[in-house]
Amino acid sequence: EYSEPAYLKKIEAFDESQIPEPQDLPAAARRLAASPNLVSRRWIYEQYDSMVRTNTVAQQDPSDAAIVRIKGTDKALAMTTDCNPAYVFADPYAGAMMAVAEAARNLACTGAEPLAVTNCLNFGNPYNPEVYWQFVRAVQGMGDACRKFGTPVTGGNVSFYNQTQTGDRTEPVYPTPTIGMIGLLENVEERLGLRFQAEGDLLYLLGGHAREMGSSEYLRYMHKVEYSPAPYFDLEEADRLVKGLLELNAARLLRSAHDLSEGGLWQALLESAIASGMGFEVQIEASAEGGRKDRILFGESQNRVLVSVSPEQKDAFEQKTIELGIPFASLGKTGGQNLQISGEDFGALSDWRANYMETLERIIESEPDYFDEAE
Repeated sequence: EYSEPAYLKKIEAFDESQIPEPQDLPAAARRLAASPNLVSRRWIYEQYDSMVRTNTVAQQDPSDAAIVRIKGTDKALAMTTDCNPAYVFADPYAGAMMAVAEAARNLACTGAEPLAVTNCLNFGNPYNPEVYWQFVRAVQGMGDACRKFGTPVTGGNVSFYNQTQTGDRTEPVYPTPTIGMIGLLENVEERLGLRFQAEGDLLYLLGGHAREMGSSEYLRYMHKVEYSPAPYFDLEEADRLVKGLLELNAARLLRSAHDLSEGGLWQALLESAIASGMGFEVQIEASAEGGRKDRILFGESQNRVLVSVSPEQKDAFEQKTIELGIPFASLGKTGGQNLQISGEDFGALSDWRANYMETLERIIESEPDYFDEAE
């Protein structure tokens, strides 16, 4: 048996208007960028072999999914794993759909068509009715999303009893239905990356501006908000965006593509700039989607992708995107060595790059050695 968790009442009571707007957006961005959930994982993944029998493609041109060449053909496989437990905690059904949709978006951002899914479902004690409710709703959401994207679940794993005992209190982990998805690139030379390709390219936001800040890293890390609604999500829009990305890439209308997830628009812009060594100049309007610039920059509404387009392809791109039924916003352009948003200077790219690349290592090396202590 199962029942809705009592904490859902706290989520329903969340009031965005009670969150103070930052007076200094660049300072807020700097604080948010220090979150361990947003910094580069380079310190971890560079310790492992990434060549995979020399089939790994474009290590110096990062993308939203790993790409492995199929030797003897023009094809390649793209792979990604995705889940944001905070979304699932706020709404297990929608949160699990978001995990599937983000995986599909990440593949589409490389030019790969989603094929199939595996999963690892991590939850607390299933004999706790509230935990089992999370599990049931997450499985339902995952199933509905997989059917929409045509990605069968080929296998997976269920891990229960993930919890911490503190005195008389048992605290389950956030529900974490991790999705692994694989996709196919018919021609590896037509792959897309996330880095900006040339100065003066035009920046667009597919899917439109954020509609809310619910369950965002901004709320959790900056404002210590534990209970807020899951981000906006629509499964039909998610499917339309994935198919549209594949069509736009097939028409060679995109120079780069980067999914928006944790950290919202700001994080996507920052990561693409760091990867390319190229800054940007964009405009965001305070009137967009309700007025708050922190929502526009840091909100995590789903089904959104940052793309760059050559100026010569501007008209063709906009016409095709309209035909596909995908809303979009023109943001600005790439170029320079600074990050500029609506006339505000957010600082030099070199400073942002150093902080992004080195923060996780500093955090880990400043902590005690837990493995030695455990021995």
